[in-house]
Amino acid sequence: MTGSTSLPPMRARLAVAVTAAVTALMTTGAATAGASAASAPPPEEKAPSAFVALSAVDPTIMQEMRYVRPHNFVGEPVDGYRQPVCLLTRPAAQALHRAQINLLRQGYSLKVYDCYRPQRAVDHFVRWAQDLGDERRKAEFYPRVEKSRLFEDGYIAKKSGHSRGSTMDVTLVRLPAFPAPRPRPGQESVPCYAPRAERYPDNSVDMGTGFDCFDTLSHTDDPRIQGAQRANRDLLRSALTAEGFVNLPEEWWHFTHKPELFPDTYFDFPVAYRSVSGHRP
Repeated sequence: MTGSTSLPPMRARLAVAVTAAVTALMTTGAATAGASAASAPPPEEKAPSAFVALSAVDPTIMQEMRYVRPHNFVGEPVDGYRQPVCLLTRPAAQALHRAQINLLRQGYSLKVYDCYRPQRAVDHFVRWAQDLGDERRKAEFYPRVEKSRLFEDGYIAKKSGHSRGSTMDVTLVRLPAFPAPRPRPGQESVPCYAPRAERYPDNSVDMGTGFDCFDTLSHTDDPRIQGAQRANRDLLRSALTAEGFVNLPEEWWHFTHKPELFPDTYFDFPVAYRSVSGHRP
């Protein structure tokens, strides 16, 4: 015996091959992992802890979140709306709760159409408004307004108070509440200011126009709105004003709770329960 520790030729070649294969596998795996990490989308932004789901503060307030589904002035679900949930800053949600208690005693409930709105949704509105060829929903939502004037007339803007979290679009429902009837063929072409029985069905009280009606009849104090319609608008405004809300004069449904927690911040986290998961009511 020579005392040499060298491997026989066959075993030596096998060891070299195995070592090369393992090295290649490790190199490929590292490269693949690196590529996956580089291509993975960044984690979704969450809401600040001051945001809550309205249902956690007051489950009795009805929610009909219009931008999650295609029945809206754009004609399709809007970017950033993942679930039909109303998200608001805590003071705004608590103020809505106090207004709801008062209204329930009078036989009414609040119903929200929209609450916090991410910036990506506002951007979607802007792109839609700039596409003058897309007038799928003109007959219902803006029959007397040229789409080319939506920015100039103030119906669409590049920033929205909704993105700050203390603004909501809201109406009243007479109790006991019944579901809205199914729309009849052609009702999506009926103007939003038509008599209530003719326009797209809603289980809310008659406010003189439907929600998101781009028309001067939507101005809260338009003198043409009288009788029960005027009384309904005044009831909604008085109930919310008593709890610190300010109405936008051009839209009977639009209210902002003051003072705002985030008066200069426009958020972009998605409308979804996970955006406020773990937040206390």
